[in-house]
Amino acid sequence: MSDSNLLSSVVIEPKSTHKATVIWLHGLGADGHDFEPIVPQLQLADELGVKFIFPHAPVMPVTINNGYPMRAWYDIRNADLAEREDQKGVRQSAGFIMEFIQAELDAGIPANKIVLAGFSQGGAVALHLATRLDFKIAGIIALSTYLTMADLLSDEKTDANLGTAVFMAHGSQDPVVPMQRAQFSAKTLTENGFQVLWQDYPMPHAVCPPEIVAIGQYLTKQLSS
Repeated sequence: MSDSNLLSSVVIEPKSTHKATVIWLHGLGADGHDFEPIVPQLQLADELGVKFIFPHAPVMPVTINNGYPMRAWYDIRNADLAEREDQKGVRQSAGFIMEFIQAELDAGIPANKIVLAGFSQGGAVALHLATRLDFKIAGIIALSTYLTMADLLSDEKTDANLGTAVFMAHGSQDPVVPMQRAQFSAKTLTENGFQVLWQDYPMPHAVCPPEIVAIGQYLTKQLSS
């Protein structure tokens, strides 16, 4: 698929030769610009050659917001995130992101230099896709998020990324995605053979400075190997 068919996105090119790519998905109602300011705060070395892609989710009506159209990776139908999950929407968005991965592979970036990252809804799609890839990637970052279709993971997972550390971070005061939901997700991932690096912070549904430092350290480690 040519780049012209990809979702629109914000792209930050590396200051040196392009060697690695981070594809980072925003949360419900935000857009690709949401995490753009975080890039310099990660303090990644120029020699890592990291390109960042922040795709814009499609605009769709979201049930829990009275059907109001907004950027969303899938529909949210109930405050209980496990109720009436929009499985079709999650799978469709995973397909959109797979197109970005394929474009990077086609451009010569090896799979083991590609990281999938996401916040909230974006993190849910990143987790869904990463656990089902048939090739190993460099890293998986899941922020303030949860595992969709947890009961299907054992049947649908692949073994390709069982050895890829999953960085999960969550706020203990999160009113949107309760931390217990994220902890259950981490437990489910672990039970299915995935390696989870868990971090929690005294914050709401957000990202905090110590978390950004930890993400930078994680990316440096995963992309340096």
